[in-house]
Amino acid sequence: MRLRNIPGSRDVIAASEFVVHEDVMREMCGRWNTVFGNDRPIYIEVGMGKGRFITELAGRRPENNYVGIEKYSSVLLRALEKREMLPELTNLYFLRMEAEDLTEVFGEQEVSGIYLNFSDPWPKDRHAKRRLPSREFLARYDRILKPEGRVEFKTDNRALFDFALDEAEAAGWRLEVCTFDLHQEEELMADNIMTEYEERFSAMGNPICKLVIAR
Repeated sequence: MRLRNIPGSRDVIAASEFVVHEDVMREMCGRWNTVFGNDRPIYIEVGMGKGRFITELAGRRPENNYVGIEKYSSVLLRALEKREMLPELTNLYFLRMEAEDLTEVFGEQEVSGIYLNFSDPWPKDRHAKRRLPSREFLARYDRILKPEGRVEFKTDNRALFDFALDEAEAAGWRLEVCTFDLHQEEELMADNIMTEYEERFSAMGNPICKLVIAR
């Protein structure tokens, strides 16, 4: 899917108080508690899209801190629009960055959990290492996650989900939760937050897959 460029989106992002900007984000590595002004657990969503999931999650769980990561300015702009309507949230910031740079921005064992929602499938085999559930990315997550940290992944793309299962096993991660039809799992749906993609794809009848893995 081709993303529509929104003129001026980078200027809006550059001026936002809710974005930790590129010129300082690496300085926060290992020091994210100073950004939030507390020592609460930090959770990140890599590839947050328009921000529906992490914005709602931050509102539901004020006892935690959240960082939403998105590389496309025009998409991040939509997340900012949601964030600006909720000034009472003090536990959510955004980053515009490439996911490959995670270990330069977050310190070792600084993150309590990672969310991956409807990630780009990168269907060509030569691009496998770019997929967010790949073993290359699992190695990055391993560095920044606390020992008890978890990675949660949702997708409607069965091929990508099967790939994620294989990669987790190959990399030595432990599978804690696995479903090929999340919306039929009453217990898992109790606190499920749908992304824009999840709402769209489930309305089309596509089953949603979910896994939770730990080391």
